[in-house]
Amino acid sequence: MNVVIVLPAYNAQQTLRQTVADIPHDKNYSVILVDDASNDKTAELAKELGITTFVHEQNLGYGGNQKTCYNLALEQGADIVVMLHPDYQYDPKLIPHMVSLLDEGYFDMMLGSRIRSRKKHFPMGCLFTNIFQTAH
Repeated sequence: MNVVIVLPAYNAQQTLRQTVADIPHDKNYSVILVDDASNDKTAELAKELGITTFVHEQNLGYGGNQKTCYNLALEQGADIVVMLHPDYQYDPKLIPHMVSLLDEGYFDMMLGSRIRSRKKHFPMGCLFTNIFQTAH
C-alpha cells in the first residue's frame, strides 16, 4: 500500500517542524509539501526537513493548492492520499489509525475534526465560527 501524505502549505514556517515531527516515522509514508507562494520560509524549511517540495510561482488559493497536492500524490502512485494541514490543527499521530481503516475497506474516505482533536491549536475566532456554522 502506497500512502502519500500531502501538505498544502501557505506561510506554515512556524508550525511545519512540529507537524512533520509528529507524523509517525515508523511507517513508509511519502510526504509532499506544496507551497502556495508563501511569504515566509516554508519551502526552505520543508527542504531542510527532507520533504519533497513543490512551490507555486503564484498563489493559486486553497483549492488550487489541493489540486496540485492530489495530482502529485497520484503521480507517485498513491493508493491512499492523506491531506494534512501543516498548521498543526489536525493531529498527525492519528494518521496510521485512519489509514488502516481505509486500507481494510471500512471507509472510502475519512475526514478529521480540527475542533475535537486540536482545540489548543485552533484559533478561537475560527473555533466559534466553525461551531456556529455546523450547529443545526
